[in-house]
Amino acid sequence: MPESRPLYELQKARLESYAKAGYNFDLDRTDEYTAENGWRVDDYETELPHEMPGPPDPHGAWAAAREVLRRYTFPPPDLITGIFLPDQPLEQRVMVLRGQFLFFTFWFGVRIGGVTDEVQTLPSGQQEQVWGYNYRTLEGHFERGQIDFTVHKNLTTGRIRFHIHAFSQTGRISNPFYWIGFRLFGRMLQRKFSTESMKRLRAQVEEMLRKGWTSPTTTAGPPVQAAAGHEDATEQLRKATQ
Repeated sequence: MPESRPLYELQKARLESYAKAGYNFDLDRTDEYTAENGWRVDDYETELPHEMPGPPDPHGAWAAAREVLRRYTFPPPDLITGIFLPDQPLEQRVMVLRGQFLFFTFWFGVRIGGVTDEVQTLPSGQQEQVWGYNYRTLEGHFERGQIDFTVHKNLTTGRIRFHIHAFSQTGRISNPFYWIGFRLFGRMLQRKFSTESMKRLRAQVEEMLRKGWTSPTTTAGPPVQAAAGHEDATEQLRKATQ
């Protein structure tokens, strides 16, 4: 019989160990993590359904995208599943990432490094509402670096977009077999993660708008409500769109 307990209970030991783990790169040197210095720097972006100009609609595309990001249901499940405690605020969240490739399963730890919720001024002088967060790799991860997920609404035009920004470098891999595999396929998997994540987030937002949904918070609402592992978060999203 399949295990019925949620993933965050099954992975309790790993979550506890990663809660005590340090980062595997130097946070004080992020300005040096450039392509010229041997780091991969990536930017991906996709358009989401527009809204009327002005602040984000609490039931519109921007708020829906924020909810999908918060629940971490957008990564492709055949590649990455995020597992985290249901009562842990987003800004304190530690995640176990279950990576899958061919017949291998890998376990990595990441920690949320910051949450963005602000109005930013564009070079054009227009303003946009931005919400998102980043996570950073912990000791034992095959990569080292940071990835940012943000959703933007132009308050003048109503344009909404989802943006992924990352800097990364291959970390220390002691197993030579894994090292070879990561050197051969790691970059391909990075690109798949980002491109599939954009498609899945857009599809989930469109489904939420089509079926109607109720936002648990307002734009300037209370602290983020944490979700559980991937399966639990997916079920919450299904209920929200019914």
